[in-house]
Amino acid sequence: MINWSPQETRVALIEHGAVQELHVERTLERGLVGNIYLGKVSRVLPGMQSAFIDIGLERTAFLHVADIVAPFTPGSRPSAPAPERDHRNGGPMVPIEKQVFEGQSLLVQVIKDPIGTKGARLSTQISIAGRLLVFLPQDNHIGVSQKIPAEQRESLRTRMLALIEAAAAADSGGVVPANTGGFILRTNGEDSSDAELAEDIAYLRKTWSRIREVSMRMPPMSLLHQDLSLLQRVLRDMTGEETQTIRIDSREQFELLLKFGLEYMPKAAGKLQHYKGERPIFDLYSVDEEIAKALGRRVDLKSGGYLVVDQTEALTTVDVNTGGFVGARNFDDTIFKTNLEAAQAIARQLRLRNLGGIIIVDFIDMGRDDHREQVLAEFRKQLARDRVKTTAGGFSQLGLVEMTRKRTRESLAHMLCEPCIACGGQGIVKTARSVAYDVMREILREARQFTPREFRIVSSPQVIELFLDEESQHLAGLSDFIGKPISLQAEPAIGQGQYDIVLL
Repeated sequence: MINWSPQETRVALIEHGAVQELHVERTLERGLVGNIYLGKVSRVLPGMQSAFIDIGLERTAFLHVADIVAPFTPGSRPSAPAPERDHRNGGPMVPIEKQVFEGQSLLVQVIKDPIGTKGARLSTQISIAGRLLVFLPQDNHIGVSQKIPAEQRESLRTRMLALIEAAAAADSGGVVPANTGGFILRTNGEDSSDAELAEDIAYLRKTWSRIREVSMRMPPMSLLHQDLSLLQRVLRDMTGEETQTIRIDSREQFELLLKFGLEYMPKAAGKLQHYKGERPIFDLYSVDEEIAKALGRRVDLKSGGYLVVDQTEALTTVDVNTGGFVGARNFDDTIFKTNLEAAQAIARQLRLRNLGGIIIVDFIDMGRDDHREQVLAEFRKQLARDRVKTTAGGFSQLGLVEMTRKRTRESLAHMLCEPCIACGGQGIVKTARSVAYDVMREILREARQFTPREFRIVSSPQVIELFLDEESQHLAGLSDFIGKPISLQAEPAIGQGQYDIVLL
């Protein structure tokens, strides 16, 4: 289901009556992956075998030598030479300083969005995704998705080759050029007709021709091609045979999406529905409530146990606790049942929060090997439902399960939240007593340098209350020691860890 507003598009993927994935795209924060730019090389770093490319963003983007493949250089300059390397025979890789130079204009594509302080990652290997195919204009390889059964791939490859050569010959007056471009058949193209494939081939080749033409007349640091919006990607990437309906609550966007779908994805377009109910669409499956839960540390399980999810820059940890679950016949069964439920919940939370990178799961210690094997099997089974690539190892000597999940975009927390001003992003604040002692030490320092008529403490109600009650004797002693009166002022708007000392 899709909730649309001019500022933000939100997509919730519902499976078995529960929210499994959340996708958010804000108009001002749209992802960059797939975008093609005319970049300008701002700096080459031979020591790191990489270069910084200016594509007109706040931070320069990053290009590694491994991502340089026969780059297309617009204008009158010759193209940078193709890397002389042979991966099969372990041949040497041409150093980056011999392939690109500062000030050079280079056609590049974003392959990873900026994350945190890191700029976008780029590649000179351009790929343009269509409904059924992915076009690789600098390659001649014909590939087929690995998800399509092996016995069908060769016949599909033969069909595609004939269609590609026919399209290339038609474009060049009946002669098949040496470089027709490479294509990869996507999973949803397995049962496509020749006419549908030919239509996609023509669309992709036309798109590439337009990109090349625009690159010849646009200045460096220009956006040449933008990937599909989240709404359009719903039809292209998230809709399959198992999809029942796609509900959208905006009449205008429904009509635009229907027009796009009828042109490129008729089957998916047939599943579109305009939601006309008065009740907000996300209320139907309590999506906003699920978003709130996905932003918290604690996730309660139906059995009474709970998870604690902590996301850091380096990795994510998930701790499983029994909580109040005492329903099983003995302690071993209690732990086993809690871990089984946790395995399902963790896999769902990874998708819901879009957590990527290294993930450490601390299941409750189990004494029986068969219990550990069943929990691990259930965990892997649930992870297999994820559209993002995941890998999970076995239990370590410390009883931890290490896994990885491919980073595809910012996590939900990074997209919707920011560090807390009150605690400075630490997630904790000083106790009222600690702040009170800090205040008294600060007054002592100030009294040695200044001689005001009075010191006034401005702080949170919790700190002021402590000064009026348990710490009143210490405050009176300090006032007597410095020979100046000390007054108190509570400010509810001030965080517990903050204070100010006013000299009157």
